[in-house]
Formats: sequence, structure tokens, C-alpha cells
Amino acid sequence: MTARACAAALLVGATAAIGAPVNGAGDAGAARWWSYVRFLADDGLEGRDTGSPGYQRAADYVAGLWRQAGLEPAFAGQFVQSVAFKTRQIDESRSSLTLVRDGRVDPLTLGEDAYFSLRIDPAAQVDAPLVFTGHGLDIPEAQINDLAGLNLKGAVAVYFSTQPSSLPATLQAHFGSSAERWRMLRAAGAIGTIAVPAARRLEVPWSRSTIARLQPQMSLADPALDEYPDQRVAVTMNPERADALFEGAGYTLSDLMAADQSGKPLPRFVLPARLKASIAVTRSTVQSENVAGILRGSDPKLRGEAVVLSAHLDHVGIGEPVAGDRIYNGAMDNASGVAAILDVAARLHESGQRPARTIVFVAVTGEEQGELGSRYFVAHPPAGLTIVANVNTDMFLPLFPLKTLMVLGLDESDLSTDVRAVAGSLGLTVQVDPEPQRSRFTRSDQYSFVRGGVPALAMKVGYDANTHEAMIAQEWTAERYHLPSDDVNQPVDMKAATDFVNVIHQLALRIANRTNRPNWNDTSFFKRFGR
Repeated sequence: MTARACAAALLVGATAAIGAPVNGAGDAGAARWWSYVRFLADDGLEGRDTGSPGYQRAADYVAGLWRQAGLEPAFAGQFVQSVAFKTRQIDESRSSLTLVRDGRVDPLTLGEDAYFSLRIDPAAQVDAPLVFTGHGLDIPEAQINDLAGLNLKGAVAVYFSTQPSSLPATLQAHFGSSAERWRMLRAAGAIGTIAVPAARRLEVPWSRSTIARLQPQMSLADPALDEYPDQRVAVTMNPERADALFEGAGYTLSDLMAADQSGKPLPRFVLPARLKASIAVTRSTVQSENVAGILRGSDPKLRGEAVVLSAHLDHVGIGEPVAGDRIYNGAMDNASGVAAILDVAARLHESGQRPARTIVFVAVTGEEQGELGSRYFVAHPPAGLTIVANVNTDMFLPLFPLKTLMVLGLDESDLSTDVRAVAGSLGLTVQVDPEPQRSRFTRSDQYSFVRGGVPALAMKVGYDANTHEAMIAQEWTAERYHLPSDDVNQPVDMKAATDFVNVIHQLALRIANRTNRPNWNDTSFFKRFGR
């Protein structure tokens, strides 16, 4: 065995000595799932930041478990697929952001008023006019064109990062993504963006979300996969301070946000200010890995078609201390999801089940950096396989009993038939996202598969709005999401976790044994991406 394989074997063996499930449940399935979570969320892995030594230990651990489950290596004899990233980190001591109007210079305080996004590779200096573009959307199919009649050539586009309520939830999420908005704004001549989120829709308070601006941010090194070509500056504005943008414009921020909240059309106009920015960036590169194993299909005619079960292995690493704790363990986000597909692989190995199609299990890197590892995987799948479906698991939140299955992408493909059948057989009801404004459909790795033309689903433990369960989920987001408190000391409903893994297991088998390949619904916008 290689040194790396030996290390992986030791890591796999170590799970037997790690802890026990919380909140009772005591069955072997729950204990195994929880042992995976405990290992991946241990302080020793230091939050599994993309490309970090802690992430590498997590990847070795997963590769060892794929091997133990009898899976084939997915990449020329290897379980790992190396992914190259460019990294950028802001030096705010040498950076500045100002608004200039009528010769008056109004400095903005980085971190309090606004911050630079470094998912793009910014210019060192920017001096450009500002144009308010409403939502910044151009969607001919929906008769929406916020850019008509505006001169955006050489300008920075200011937009509200909300979406028109007239759009279906999945399209709100798709067109609301920063990459999709940039595609439209770039075509209209813009050189940069200022996004203004709605204060009432912030999942995480500004004071928390702005901390992450100081961490390194990444993009794929492959220029063919660059989502932000030619973007010179990207700024996110604190919605409580964004009235500075509209001074002297004849509109107040509060009036514009009230119009947006009530669904009224937003005006679009040139703002009486210019943006001046100096952006000092430290650049580097890093390698990280997707980790994938293959359960080869039993049907010679169908084994070239692959159903991919995915979950992201990375989290956000070590950050600003909260109550003295600097390790952001990521137990629910997303050790829980990786543990779910690890458990499905183990179950299939123990049962000896071999479905007709091939199943690929992949723990992807770089999700927290913008779904980068999955984007690379879709562009470079295992040789000889055509991906025909994806089931993604991210932060499924087993916080209360699983009675309802929240399914993202439910109405987009005929995978809905499969998930409804599995849910029904297990006594579960099915719902679409009860909070479409959160844009969950595009916020994890299923979206990479969708944009690559692959019918995809993602699922969570569901709940109805304005219920006790909804309150528990909201409290979790407020108190644990992207915080050190997302660790193994939080309450977890072990039966809900086991029930959820049962869903993934049965759904994977059903899709892999279908006689026909999964297809987009004729009514789905995403059918245009189909292969």
C-alpha cells in the first residue's frame, strides 16, 4: 500500500472509536452515520477548508471508505480528482472604496458599509459611473428587461439582489445568481456590479456575513470555466447603509425597497455619483480534490449511464473566533451529507445490490467557494460514463422528525415521479421549497449538474412555513449556520437522519434501475441545457 493509502486505512479504522449518536436512536445505521459525521467534524480537521491539510485528511478518509465499500476508483485508478484553484485575499489596509459626486469624496468603510467580492479577479483601480438597474435582469422569455434604454457601457451596475416574484422559484434562484446576472450585465456593457441585498431577507446578519470577506476566495484555474470574465469590480453593499448610493437621485432607498417588496416595477436611472475603488489583492494558487468511487452497473446496455450521488466535503475552515472557538466544524454543513452518501455506499456493499445503471459517489470540494468542485466534475466526469441524473445532499438538517421531504427541483424533470414514489412508500409527503426567496435551488452542487444539462434533485428534511419546525430551522440558521457552533455538540434527531438516508438509498436504486433515461419536463426552463 502507498503511504497515502495506509493513512486512509488508519483513518477508516479510527471511526470505531469515535463517539455515539446523540438523542437516542441506537440502531446500527444511525451509529454508523453519526460516526462519519463525528470524524469529519472533528476539531482535528480544522473545518475542512478547500485545499487545507484538514481537507486533505477528510479526502483520504472518504477515499478509504469508498475502497472499503468495494467501489472502483473513478479517475484512472485513483479515487481523487485534483482541481486547481486561483485564490485571492483582500488587503483592506491598502484598499479603498469611495463615492464621488460634484467633486465631493464620500469614503465607504470596508466591512461596515460594503465589501469587495474576490470570487472575481478584480482590477487594481476602478473609476466608473453608476447606473441603477432595478433587478439587473434581461429575461426575454419572461418579458423582463431591466436594461432596456440604459447606457451601461463602462459603468458599474447597481442592482437589488432580490428577484421579481412573478418568476417561478427555480427561475428566481437561477437568474438571481451572481454569475447569471453578470452574464446579462456584461452583455450590456457593464464593467462591474454593486449588489444591494434586502435587509429583511438576510439569512445571516450583516455583522456576521461581512467577516468572511477577509478569508481567501477562490475561482477555478481553468479559464474555460471562468464565470466572471471581464468583471473589474464586485461590491456587496450593506442594505442599512445603501442610501448613500441614492443621494441626490430623486429616489430614496426606503421608497425603492418598499416598491420592490410590494412587487411594483422598479425605476432605472443613472446615479449622480461615480465609484472609485482601489483593490489590493494577494494572489496564489491551491490544489484540492474531488473524491469519487464507482459502483458499476449490472446491465451491459445501461452501465455507461451514471447516476451521481453528491455531497460537498469542504467547509469554511478556521475563522474569526466566536465565544473563543475559531474552528468552523461544519457538522451539518456538510459532514452530514457526506455521511449520508457514505452510508448508502456501505449499505449497497453489504446487500450486494447491483442496479442496472452505474452509481457514482462523489464528495466534492469548493462548494463554499461557489460550487467550484462540482462544476469541474461535471466538465470532467469519469471516463466512459455519461451522467444522466444527480441527487445532491447538502445540510439536510435532521433537527426534527422526517415527515415531509423538501425537494429542490421537484417540478423540473421526471425525477419527480421517482422521488414521489419513494417518499410515498416510506409514508412521507413531498413539498417544494417553502421559502423560495432563499434560492436554495442554486446554492449547492445540484446547480452545477443542472447547468451541465443533467436532471438533478436536492432534498432536505421539510417543514411548513410558520410552524414549530420552521422556527427550529430558522433558529439553527441564526445560531449555527457558518459558525463554530455547527459542531457535534448540537441536538440531532437520529431517526430523522436514518430515515433520510433510507430515502437517498431507495431513490438511487430506483433511478439507476429505470428503463428510460431521466428527462427534463417540457415545461422546464432548464431543458435548454439538456445534453
